[in-house]
Amino acid sequence: MYPKSIQKLIDLFSKFPTVGPRTAARFVFYLIRLSQTEFEELIFSLKELKQNIKICPLCFNSFDPSLISGQIDSGQLCPICEDKTRDKSLLCVVEKETDLITIEKTKKYKGLYFIFGGTINLKKSNKENLRIEELKKRVKNSGFKEIIIAINPTTEGEITRLLIERELKDLDIKITHLGRGLPMGGELEYADPDTLSHSFDSRK
Repeated sequence: MYPKSIQKLIDLFSKFPTVGPRTAARFVFYLIRLSQTEFEELIFSLKELKQNIKICPLCFNSFDPSLISGQIDSGQLCPICEDKTRDKSLLCVVEKETDLITIEKTKKYKGLYFIFGGTINLKKSNKENLRIEELKKRVKNSGFKEIIIAINPTTEGEITRLLIERELKDLDIKITHLGRGLPMGGELEYADPDTLSHSFDSRK
């Protein structure tokens, strides 16, 4: 129905989280309407994103190494993992980067993080995309005293939490999850700081 170049972009945008074919098509036609200058600025920003942003090998958070040391090192840790003042006995497991940022904004949590990479998809198998083995390796090679599972309280999130608990149960480490305050079906990304702080205080 669409020219090949348009359909290809629609297919690519449809791979984005929560983006369906109709929304993807709107993205493509928005790009077509951009001026040449705006389009080139977008292309440059995408290239810069790929070149400058790295993934922390410990927590899998995205960061810009050049802002820390002035140079890009593929093995460099993110600012949180490098911070000597963080509580090394606590590890908070979150679903995605935006959840980590939301928790950091509360200034309530001072431990370390691990980005799990998503939740169990009930419609299709996606366990290969989740960092189960990486999490187990991280926990085994550390001195953590408590693992806080801060996964969104959705149906998929609850199943994912149970999976993590099952995978870590033989490691003899205290495992807790966020307490009351977050509504069932809600997402950490949209929680207000007071609610999230209360959830950390009442974790169990």
